[in-house]
Amino acid sequence: MKLKAKSNTLLDKNSKKSFCRELKKVIGASDIVLQVLDARDPLGCRCSQVEQIITQSGGNKKLLLVLNKIDLVPRENLEKWLHYLKNEFPTVAFKSAMQLKDRSVQEKQLRKKQAHIDLSRGSMCFGSECLLKLLREHCKTQDKAIQVGVIGFPNVGKSSIINSLKEVRVCNVGPVRGVTKCMQTVHIDKQIKMIDSPSIIAAPSNSALALALRTTTDTEESGKLLDAVNAILKHCSKQQVILYYNIPDFRNSVEFLTLLAQKRGMLKKGGVPDTESAAKLLLYDWTGAKVSYHSLLPASRSLSPHLTKEVVAEMQQGFNLEELAKDNMNTIKAVKHPNLASSIVFQSSGLTNGTIEENELTEGTSELENMETSEEGEDLTEDDQDSDEEEEAVQEGSDVQTNNKTNPAKLSMEDGSSEEQTAGEQSRTLSFNLDETTDQDDAYDFNTDYV
Repeated sequence: MKLKAKSNTLLDKNSKKSFCRELKKVIGASDIVLQVLDARDPLGCRCSQVEQIITQSGGNKKLLLVLNKIDLVPRENLEKWLHYLKNEFPTVAFKSAMQLKDRSVQEKQLRKKQAHIDLSRGSMCFGSECLLKLLREHCKTQDKAIQVGVIGFPNVGKSSIINSLKEVRVCNVGPVRGVTKCMQTVHIDKQIKMIDSPSIIAAPSNSALALALRTTTDTEESGKLLDAVNAILKHCSKQQVILYYNIPDFRNSVEFLTLLAQKRGMLKKGGVPDTESAAKLLLYDWTGAKVSYHSLLPASRSLSPHLTKEVVAEMQQGFNLEELAKDNMNTIKAVKHPNLASSIVFQSSGLTNGTIEENELTEGTSELENMETSEEGEDLTEDDQDSDEEEEAVQEGSDVQTNNKTNPAKLSMEDGSSEEQTAGEQSRTLSFNLDETTDQDDAYDFNTDYV
């Protein structure tokens, strides 16, 4: 019973319904909500359903946008996106640190090398001072300690932002999607408390591109992997992909995966290219912090359909937007950006729809739940079979006992007849074996006739 209870809790944490439940808790407990966006595709990382819930909740709840991974986007494109997004919500440019370690490891390294300063690309964080300054000013205006919730789609860097603000690795991070299972509180100082949340679940009604980049779990089926790769390749420049991965020209996505697998040495037995591993590698590159690509701005500069001018004015109230723009420019100048010619041009699919209500996820049972139910069914069937066999054995034993008690003469006669039958069967088998040996002796053996 204890093992079943533990498995049920694990399944509950991994299920999509628990993700929705925890996300609602984070939004309800937060005074300010940070929606983290990937700077390479800011529009595709926004969820209109979540923004509606936050703006319509009332209670002076604020929504801020955080553009993460700005070091993977050309400077010209980043400045355009900041100018576009600040017309709707206050936006902060951010680049989180990637190589943060635990507090114990950090203390040991400081004892050994107190004078050493790591200035590598992964250890540097940009935009943390600007974000903390914005949050502390809001604390002064509200005259109380605030709780800041961090939300967003998978692999946008929610936990990495919290680790960068804390300057210690307090939240688990990784390239695998859906690492954070439940809400987690981290105290930055006496006035600010950050709340980490699970990822927003993308609705199945989204396009194939949005499902490939924004789903909460890694796709394992070969058909879905091929569809995801095909959707990504269709929305970017083919010539730039060929130059980035250094492969020859290809006709379709299957040929691209075979060329990529041969280039990276991903081969199965017999030298067959492992296209599934190549497809997973491509998805990790495009959702993680590796490939430099940028999306173009939409043609219409009007407000999003789910927003109004009153809502935008309410969200921007209480923040010094001029100081925020200056701090963002200082952050952009400090970060080393890729060249515009080397960055892949990406065609965004627009806003991504998310599922917030648990009622919409009735059919979305996870594979772990199916495996658990099947194992329980097998255990039940085995138990039923064992019980049926035991009952049959008990019934047979009772019948034999009753027959022994009723007529012992019959039992003696039956024993005599059974002995005679066994003797007759033995004689038949002996005669049959003798006949077989004689037949074998008369047969001619061709294997010995070699002289």
